[in-house]
This record gives sequence, C-alpha cells and structure tokens, in this order.
Amino acid sequence: MNFDSNYAQSMATQLAQYEVQAPLARFDRKEALYRGQLDALNKLDSALKTFRTAVRDLKGVGTASMLVNKATMSQEGVATATVGTTAVPGTYQFVVEQLASQHQMALTNMQPISAATTGDFKISVGTQQFAINLSTADSDADGQITPAELSTAINQAADNTGVSTTLVSNGGQVSLVLTSDASGTANALTLSSTDAGFQTVLDGQTELTAASDAKVRLGGATGMELVSSSNTFDNLVDGVSLTFQRVHAAGETPLSVTIGQDGEATKAKAKTFVDAVNALMASFDSLTASGNESAKRGPLAGDSTIRSIESMVNRELRNVFGGARLMDFGISSDRNGLLQLDTAKLEKAVAADPDAFDQLFAGENNLLATLEEKLGLYTNSTNGVMKSRKDSVDMALRRNESQMALIEQQYDRSYARYLTQFTSMMQMMQAMEQTQGMFATQQSQSTFA
Repeated sequence: MNFDSNYAQSMATQLAQYEVQAPLARFDRKEALYRGQLDALNKLDSALKTFRTAVRDLKGVGTASMLVNKATMSQEGVATATVGTTAVPGTYQFVVEQLASQHQMALTNMQPISAATTGDFKISVGTQQFAINLSTADSDADGQITPAELSTAINQAADNTGVSTTLVSNGGQVSLVLTSDASGTANALTLSSTDAGFQTVLDGQTELTAASDAKVRLGGATGMELVSSSNTFDNLVDGVSLTFQRVHAAGETPLSVTIGQDGEATKAKAKTFVDAVNALMASFDSLTASGNESAKRGPLAGDSTIRSIESMVNRELRNVFGGARLMDFGISSDRNGLLQLDTAKLEKAVAADPDAFDQLFAGENNLLATLEEKLGLYTNSTNGVMKSRKDSVDMALRRNESQMALIEQQYDRSYARYLTQFTSMMQMMQAMEQTQGMFATQQSQSTFA
C-alpha cells in the first residue's frame, strides 16, 4: 500500500466539516438575518431623513411661509422683484429717473515710471483710503514700474477698499482704468499721490462714468423720491425688494407693480408636502408587508418602531394647528392611509382664509415644526432611535462574526487532528504491509530451501 496524502486530507476535511456544519449553518442564517435587518433599518432611516428634510425645507427659517407671493409687472424690462412671505398685497406705481452707476476713471497714455520713484499712490473709495508704495511696485526688479505692474499692485493690495483696475490698449497707447466695486455717490473714487511727478500723471485723469445713485419716485412722476446707492432697493415696501433695470423716458407710463398671492406656487408647496408624506408611508408599507404566496414578507413586518412612527405621523396629520386641520384645505386620507389633495378645495379655502392655511403649517408649534421635532427623536445621528437600533443590530452581527471565527478555528483544529490520525493510520498500515511482505518472502525462501 502506497501512502496517499490526498486521501488523508479528503477524509480530514469531510470529518472536520461534519463537526462544524450544524453550528456554521446556524450562524450563516443569523448573519443573513442581521444583514437583512440592518439593510431594512438603513432604508427606514433614509426614508425618515428624506421626509424630515422635505418638512424642514417647507418650514424654512424665520418668517418662512407656505403661502407664496408674487409681483406682477405692468411693463417688462423695467424691474425685477423678490417677494417675501411677509409682503402685503397691494399695487404700487414707480417712475425710474436715474440708475445707480459705478465710478470709473482712466489714466491715459500711461508710460513706465522709474522704480526709484518714491512716494505713495493714494486711492480713496468714498471715505476709505489705501495707498500703493510706488517704490515696491516693480515686481520684476527691472528698474521700471510698468502700467501692468501698477495695475497688479492695486488689485492685489491687502488693504484695497473696493476698486478694480484693468488695462486698455488703443493704438499703442495704454490706459489704466479704475472702477469702484460698488455703485453710488458714496463710493466715488479720488486719486492722489505724494510724488510730484506721478501727481502730474493723475492730473490728466479722465472720468469715464460718474458715480451716481439710483433715483425712483413712488407714486408716479411727482411722487416720493427714493434714493439708493445700488439699483436694488431692499424692502422697498414690506417684504418686497425691487431691482430697477432702465430709466423711464419723459412722459412714459409709470411701472405698476401688483403684489399678491401666487396660487399655483402655494398649491405646489401643498403637493410637495402630500407627496413627501405618501413616499414615507409607501416605505413603511414595503418594509412591513405581511407577505403572501406572491409577495415576500417585509424585513420589518410587525416592527414596533415603524408602528410608533406611523401612529405619530398620522396623529399629527389629523391634529388641529392654529384652529385649522389639513382636511379644511382639501388634504385628506384615503382608505389606504395615503393623503389626497383636492386642489379646487385648497384654492378656495386659501383664498377665503390664507392666514389659517399658513398658521396650520408654519410657526414654532404648528404642523411642520412639530413633525420635524418629533422625527428628530428617531433620526438624530447622535442618540436617535434609528442609530440605537442600527448599533444594536451591528453589534449582534459582530458577535455572530466572532462566533463564526471560533467555529472556523474549531474546524482548523479538527482538520489538523483528523489529518494527523489518518496520516498515522495510513503510515501504520503501510508499515504492516511491508512487514507482512517480508514474512511472506522469508517463508517462500524457506520452502525452496
């Protein structure tokens, strides 16, 4: 008999696997269960966070509202408007007499100046001033300060108070153009130098555009004059900012701006809320499905956490906030627990009592804030219920992996033991066969003798 190491290894493998197959199969089933639960909890956590984000976006900050206002202009191209939630409905007349402009000046036919020049180039923007030391503007140390080097020194000055420069070339002549960053007379530029030679250059400055304020009359051509350093008038009327784009011609009809509710945008916000609730409920249904012959059982079927969340959400959806309920504005539940939006009823109810609609959703203790706060108990990344649930399952998964590692070690020990035993047995059998062969040979030789 020849020693067969493959046979010994095969038998050791089979017997070692037999010893661990039952506990290994049990731990495999546990791992699949835990990973399925963890995946389901991650999906639930994601669905809750998505819903909470949608609620937070609708709730906004400060005086955010579910009501959306808009501005309707009688003329195009005269102005644009930003309308906040606090804007009061009304119609306003405007005549634009002057637009705001940035101060722009040019130093024409600029020539390089000697780097030995001493003194400062002082630039004032309104009441704020900064200075360029001319002797340090020679960046390439070639003994001359070029218009490009001077422009760079101004633009990169750490204490630049609001001016930008550029070079303009025309027929071989270079001009240094300085422009105030902000418009309005309060940001006018003033140029001077402590070097007499450079002051001569500044004396030849050309004003390209004067600094001016925007001037608008509220109420028509003879109405109240309003002045702004920019073309945007913030909160020109409560909750409304207007940016004017062109001047009215003499005798031109004033711009009429009508502030009112944007019914379509308000309905869109209500629909966004309804869709967010329904998406959350759909995720609950998927994760908790009871299952049947044609559908799999949900990984969190019968889960108490989902039942608790679903109960909380449904309770708040039926609750009264600011004296109103969702159903008062055409938002109701169907037999499957999903929300439905009756847009006609919503439009009519909002028109009749917009404040009630807003108070239902907005405000510190109303629907959106309440939902966001209570969902935070589940979604908080530090101590929320979902984090605790996932940590618990993750810990169970790690314990199971540790136990599987012990089973693998048991397999290794069993394999080594059986391999030793089979190897010893086969070596013994081989030795016995060799001994038996020797006896047979001796007996045969004795017979012939």
